[in-house]
Amino acid sequence: MEYTYHPRILEELARFGLRPRPSTPPSLAKEFVNDLYRHELRRLRRRLRSREILKEGYADRVVALRKKYFLLSVRLDLWARVSRTQELAP
Repeated sequence: MEYTYHPRILEELARFGLRPRPSTPPSLAKEFVNDLYRHELRRLRRRLRSREILKEGYADRVVALRKKYFLLSVRLDLWARVSRTQELAP
């Protein structure tokens, strides 16, 4: 199965260093972005706990992180469409 990603989705994925192939399922790409988001969120939480950053402003940092990863709020069916490029052999 091959996928044709929406140009805006490809642009956003590139910001995270991702260039999915036509054979890459959108669910896999989204899972990768989600893992990056969770990693950054955990790192932010560790910085808070170690008092590297103040509690004041922490919520603003979390909101900024959510905005950075807004792609995760886009429904998966809007990421790409299935393209059938191979014909079945007789």
